[in-house]
Amino acid sequence: EQVKIRGFRIEPGEIAARLCEHELVGEAVVVAREDRTGDKHLVAYVVASDHADGAEGSDLAGALRAHVSERLPDYMVPSAFMRIDTLPLTPNGKLDRKALPVPDDDAYARRAYEAPQGKVETTLAQIWTELLGIERVGRHDNFFELGGHSLLAVQLLSRLSQAFGVVLPLTTLFAKPALCDLAASIVEDLSRAGPQHLPAIVAVSRDAPLALSFAQQRLWFLAQLDEASTNYHIPLVLRLHGVLDRSAWQRSL
Repeated sequence: EQVKIRGFRIEPGEIAARLCEHELVGEAVVVAREDRTGDKHLVAYVVASDHADGAEGSDLAGALRAHVSERLPDYMVPSAFMRIDTLPLTPNGKLDRKALPVPDDDAYARRAYEAPQGKVETTLAQIWTELLGIERVGRHDNFFELGGHSLLAVQLLSRLSQAFGVVLPLTTLFAKPALCDLAASIVEDLSRAGPQHLPAIVAVSRDAPLALSFAQQRLWFLAQLDEASTNYHIPLVLRLHGVLDRSAWQRSL
């Protein structure tokens, strides 16, 4: 039952086996679920052992995440660890995947919640909630412990550029994955750069030829570089005369 997530082929059963090595876990199953953005991520469902008294919610998720992270590569570490009473089964005794609940916020390895402070932290928390598909982010929460990964990290940096006008290297996020620390890096970068005054976007006259955009300039250059190529322009144009038979046209397409 292999699954493919972000280009990696993963056997969920191997992850479940590592989870069952932990003293707090009696049974475990790992499945791939789609979040609200359509992105697939791993979710672990665990039935606690007799040693798990008092281990609930994010504390259990944090312990299990640390356990798996020591034994498996990052791409095999589940985003969420949800405790359930029993594994749901079909009448045939097989796992009923449709009956597995959607992970709640406690299924993620959260730190003690403290509300974001200031405009930068508040905006950053809002971006995280949208990217990670969770309801609430605290200022001490860790981007990767909440289910973030390298592809989401790239999207995050793009959103930061749009929201704050700063360009942070990916290494900054890996070095400072906590929201408050990343926000401090953004504030520091803004203070060094000073106020950014971007030119306003204004409409231009359509009476004269329009200047090419950077993307159009690139296509023009490539077309000039390889004149025989038809990859960068329309190779031919047909002008139709008379009445168009739309039905025949659609069928031919």
